[in-house]
Amino acid sequence: MTPEQQQTIKTHLDAISAILYDDCNPDSLQTLEDIELAVRDQVLTHVTPHIGLFFICSASGTKAGRIKTLKSTLGNLSITQKQADKLGCGSASRLSPHLENCCLRLSANVAYKHAAQDIKYLTGVTVPAKTQLILVHYQDFSEPISTEDISELSADGGKVRLRVPKGQKSEWKDYKAIVSEAGIVASFNQNDIIIDWANKQPLAKPVTCLGDGHDGVWNIFKEITCEQERREILDWYHLTENLQKVGGSIKRLKQAEAYLWKGNVESALALFTKLKKKSAVNFCKYLEKHKERIINYEVFSRDGICSIGSGAVESGIKQIARRIKISGASWKSEHVGQVLAHRCAYLNGLIGNQRKPA
Repeated sequence: MTPEQQQTIKTHLDAISAILYDDCNPDSLQTLEDIELAVRDQVLTHVTPHIGLFFICSASGTKAGRIKTLKSTLGNLSITQKQADKLGCGSASRLSPHLENCCLRLSANVAYKHAAQDIKYLTGVTVPAKTQLILVHYQDFSEPISTEDISELSADGGKVRLRVPKGQKSEWKDYKAIVSEAGIVASFNQNDIIIDWANKQPLAKPVTCLGDGHDGVWNIFKEITCEQERREILDWYHLTENLQKVGGSIKRLKQAEAYLWKGNVESALALFTKLKKKSAVNFCKYLEKHKERIINYEVFSRDGICSIGSGAVESGIKQIARRIKISGASWKSEHVGQVLAHRCAYLNGLIGNQRKPA
């Protein structure tokens, strides 16, 4: 921009500022925030819609088509259907793409009611809570795509509270999530979603699959690539937690942990096979069930071969829970999958970050 252009803008802005100030009640301008909000409201009403329309007509190269009004972060915009098509606006939407993304980013973190309040405060534009909810449930959220071979996958389950008739006891159900270097993907009652996602990604050979002792986790991994191309590892921290549940002699527990750290399952089993108490019997069954997944943790950790714990997915589950388990939250069963997709898209940085560089 040339100095002459800058001076022209300043001259016009001075004139616009004087008009807008005269339209305000001076008594309402007691603080800087009062001024910020007043200026924003005036600009959204009288200035940016006109500038936006000029840009729309210039960029789209057309003024033809049926006119509709879009709410936007520039204020209400009158835009034709042909302009909307050329500029990537949804034909049915009454919100601009940027305003939609602002709503989706906020409602991925807080209740729809609070997202509506935050949008109003941050942008000056009103998008009711019901509209926020509808916006989420009609979205086709993107999943992460890896451009490089994924070396590790970790899977785990979380809990979501389902909506039940008033007066009935709360009902909690499981969902599953899988985490890799590419990001996190979750599903509810549809394991195929995360299995299909994983199988579409480029996977290292072998790909390390980390999980705890639950069958649901290993049933998912069983469907990912072929057995010869998977390295299944039982999470070390889950293994030691189960060891501590045996109780009894501290010396025996320490010895067992030392054996398991080196992947010596048979020696660890020998310490407990003669014990009759239920916790010891259960632990022996646990070791037998997962012995092929118990590696030499010492070597794998020392040499940096791969991770030995599923902390990545456990952290991911906690991040998902920050939205779906906020105080008082309960969900219709048919909506849970979309809510999970929404939260994961946010965590993966896939809401509003797809713009091409200028």
